[in-house]
Amino acid sequence: MTIRRRIADATDGDGGDSVVDVGLSLLAAAIAAALVLPLAWLVVDAVALGGRALELAVAPRTLDVLVRSVALVAVVTGASVVLGVPLALLTVQGDVPFPRFWTVLAALPLAVPSYLGAFAFVSAFGPQGELADLLEPLGVESLPSVYGFAGAAFVLTLYTYPYVFLTTRASLLSLDGSLVEAARTLNSGRWEAFRRVTLPQILPGITAGALLVALYALADFGTPNIMRVEVFTQYIYARYHAFDRGYAALLSLQLLTVTVIILAIESRIGADDSGAYESGGHRGTADLGLGRWRYLALLLPTAVALVAIVLPIAIFGMWLVSGGPGYQGSRLAFDWEYGINSAYVALLAAAASILVALPIAIVSATSDSRLAALADRAPYIGYATPGIVLAIALLSFSLDVLPAIYKTVPLLVFAYVVRFMPQAIGSIRTSTLQVDRRLVEASRTLGRSRLRTFRAVTLPLILPGVAAGAALVFLTTMKELPATLLLRPLGFETLVTYIWRVEEAGLYGQAAVPALVLVVVSGLSMAVMLAQEGR
Repeated sequence: MTIRRRIADATDGDGGDSVVDVGLSLLAAAIAAALVLPLAWLVVDAVALGGRALELAVAPRTLDVLVRSVALVAVVTGASVVLGVPLALLTVQGDVPFPRFWTVLAALPLAVPSYLGAFAFVSAFGPQGELADLLEPLGVESLPSVYGFAGAAFVLTLYTYPYVFLTTRASLLSLDGSLVEAARTLNSGRWEAFRRVTLPQILPGITAGALLVALYALADFGTPNIMRVEVFTQYIYARYHAFDRGYAALLSLQLLTVTVIILAIESRIGADDSGAYESGGHRGTADLGLGRWRYLALLLPTAVALVAIVLPIAIFGMWLVSGGPGYQGSRLAFDWEYGINSAYVALLAAAASILVALPIAIVSATSDSRLAALADRAPYIGYATPGIVLAIALLSFSLDVLPAIYKTVPLLVFAYVVRFMPQAIGSIRTSTLQVDRRLVEASRTLGRSRLRTFRAVTLPLILPGVAAGAALVFLTTMKELPATLLLRPLGFETLVTYIWRVEEAGLYGQAAVPALVLVVVSGLSMAVMLAQEGR
């Protein structure tokens, strides 16, 4: 009788549950709106320019920056596809020895932030770099400049192509090799079979990776600055520090517009993904028989790893052991307090992101309402927004609305949450979808409230996803450069801001310890991402 009454009570509570669902959806939507609202302040600043806004928007300097930024994105994205797709084919379908080793090796450049790679390249190949010092006794007085558009495109490609490599590789692993074999039996050559069968199947994966590369190249601040290429991010930073706040806001809106266009192009290209990812992964008959060429083909991942991984770590290690340019200087000495500061704000960002992401992720995983879908999608606006744009928006918002939080730790942490919380949402949402709904229903049937059911049943089951999301936000926050540079309190130094200061001062060698720490941190974040992909 007691069980029947509890079942009846649970059934009668459906109306209350609906109210709770609506309340949670409204809460999630309100949180998402609060996260993206500060971006609207860019419009306020741009409108304040009045008629001058149109004049500045089409000014020759602005158009030059626009064309250069778009060209850099196009070159880096194209080069990343050219490099990433063959490497994915080689490691998935090529009959090479130790394929797992070459897969990890090809993905490793993600473990080095691109601005650290640029830092190392300038130190190694710059006018007074390590290579120039080695060649000087041989009579080589100067080397070709590593600065400029070509240098920035080269460095960015080295450290972003793994996005294309990983997404293409995932597509290839899901490709049914019998489809390719069928094309071959119909007298299609190897290239024809790839073009007509394999390429359409893996195109969504290539497009997804290319989107990540394009957004990264467009939003990157450190690499173009170090390589002395004036693009949107660098020009916005310069205009803001020249106290031209309205122009900086206008440029930020233009950069956001380019971001939206890139997203729209990607959605059109990847829209027809019927048939993609459908097979069970039988790929034995799709293997590429490289024969004697297999060892020659391995020169490609070897060369990339040497340039993208071994060279920067060797430079940082050389600075650490024997000193590099400016290493002996007493100015800007490294202090471990900078590392503590980085960990402190990253820990706050991870904790805040989890608190904010939980209701959004749970509502998204358990509700089909449009409000829940909107609450799930809205935070990704912040994720796609370049860090420099978000920082400018928050600075303007805080100056006009909440001066008390201008350049404070809470504002900095809020920026991190806006930028990286979607990583936590994705991790928690995935874990929530894997929870057996029958366990939740059984708990409710036995008379437990939704809150008690969540604490006793759902939370323990999604805890690994919560921990992975928190770890990913923590590690990604540690290496965020533009938002930290602009929003940190006065006198508050972190690992990335210290590296930036010593680079500007030419004291390269003093960046050895924080650079190596950030490489380790980036490697850990890549491991978390790969673990999440495996789950």
